[in-house]
Amino acid sequence: MDLEVSPALTIPASELGWRFSRSSGPGGQHVNTSDSRVELIWSVADSAVLSEEQRMLLLSRLARRLVAGALTVTASEQRSQLRNREIALAKLAELVTAGLAPDGPRRRATKPTRGSNRRRLAAKGQRFETKRNRQRPSAE
Repeated sequence: MDLEVSPALTIPASELGWRFSRSSGPGGQHVNTSDSRVELIWSVADSAVLSEEQRMLLLSRLARRLVAGALTVTASEQRSQLRNREIALAKLAELVTAGLAPDGPRRRATKPTRGSNRRRLAAKGQRFETKRNRQRPSAE
């Protein structure tokens, strides 16, 4: 089951690794017997479908989530392993899409307005007066 991230990028099922384990949460006694928790592992560093530019972009943007160049996504929200698989695939697609998205527009630097400057200085003066009133009166 290939994962279509975008019309231009499809991750083949052969590059996806699955791991299953017992999940905590709802399910009663059923939880103790079935492996419904899903871990989906995809190696960004070794993927053949990514261009070198896309690979470098994902490796830099998702660096905090990568372990040895592999991205791991976990899903245990549902009682069904099949639903958790679908959720994990959707999470992976969302992460990769966000990682490959172009940067937003840069912030244009502006000067503070005259009014905001005046308010800042008034608040600063008020803090000064408050702190000065806390001091002991001088001996004079």
